[in-house]
Amino acid sequence: MNRRLYTLILHLVLPVIFLRLLWRAWQAPAYGRRIGERFAFGLPAFKPGGIWVHAVSLGESIAAAPLIRELLARYPHLPITVTSMTPTGSERIQALFGDRIQHCYLPYDLPWACARFFERLQPQLAVIMETELWPNHIHQCARHGVPVVLANARLSERSARGYARFAKLTAPMLGELSLIAVQTETEAERFRQLGARPGCVEVTGSIKFDLSVDPELLQRAALLREEWQATQRPVWIAASTHAGEDEVILAAHRQLLVQQPQALLILVPRHPERFDAVAELCRKEGFATVRRSSAQAVDAQTTVLVGDTLGELLFLYALADLAFVGGSLVANGGHNLLEPAALGKPLLSGPHLFNFLEISALLREAGDLREVHDSDELFAALQQLFAEPDLARRMAEGGLGVLRANQGALARLLAGLQRLLPPQAP
Repeated sequence: MNRRLYTLILHLVLPVIFLRLLWRAWQAPAYGRRIGERFAFGLPAFKPGGIWVHAVSLGESIAAAPLIRELLARYPHLPITVTSMTPTGSERIQALFGDRIQHCYLPYDLPWACARFFERLQPQLAVIMETELWPNHIHQCARHGVPVVLANARLSERSARGYARFAKLTAPMLGELSLIAVQTETEAERFRQLGARPGCVEVTGSIKFDLSVDPELLQRAALLREEWQATQRPVWIAASTHAGEDEVILAAHRQLLVQQPQALLILVPRHPERFDAVAELCRKEGFATVRRSSAQAVDAQTTVLVGDTLGELLFLYALADLAFVGGSLVANGGHNLLEPAALGKPLLSGPHLFNFLEISALLREAGDLREVHDSDELFAALQQLFAEPDLARRMAEGGLGVLRANQGALARLLAGLQRLLPPQAP
């Protein structure tokens, strides 16, 4: 498949894309807002000539935040525009940066929508986070001589096989990238084999290691634990969970409550459209449940707090003594393990971590990651870690050591971006 055929197919399936958007809007009303932006209509009045950063969803938005902060500090004379594709990513970006940046949804990868978007924005540099590759957007930039960077790039073996099936589309697209800043040498080789120019591929590491935790966040978490009178309670978090995981987690928590009746679970579904269903599941299972969004206080009888707010995950991690990271008991590939590691939390996960193979291997080797397969194994791990605080502390220290040993990717990425900006930019 070449780019022309890809574009034809994209136009043919436009009705399906629109119906899917309406379906998602029915499930999560936020998808029904600003629909015009997705087709390059009703775009904001951009200041042109700056740096465009695309972070597709919530995870990429969180990963991009340190980069965006640095770009704002280093290039105050350039407008920084951040695009996303999901409401959660959009809300996170706006909550973090407000009017310091320009923001909209990225239009779909239709040539006429790409052209309208580019004409409005006229960027000097485009930065795409991780692996969100859109052939027409990339071609639009390349046609106008605008460098495109794939930042914090990762490419699993499974994704590489998928791209390889469409080599006539993938190879020219990768050839138009000016810099592919990859996380590992293994992934760098995959990009080269798919058609990326070898001189444009650099191993910079993962900027997710360049985390800094605000001490004020830890203070707020400690104060809230005191308000809940929960400083001595065993508190654990199961974060970014997907359908099929919540039942396993609640079953493990039920077993834990037999041994430790004061235990509190903070259960955080990955997607907002699941908030209501998960809260209802907790109640049906007989747990005394409080929703974070209700502002209701957690008391001694509360056994589950459902984290149904946006932009608070780091704070909810800080409230817990140890963390299970979801998307890993089901074949989703896992989610960011480094945020709870940076907060000094012993880590648990399921076995499906193919999106974070290198990071999970480092954490496992350092002793700060224990994988479980079912509710019984999860319960056993929880019981042991709460019973052996010295073991929990050693695990947490191992995770912090991994972060310290792997920091510096952000500085290397910024150096690459500076080389690509026009000479007049400092």
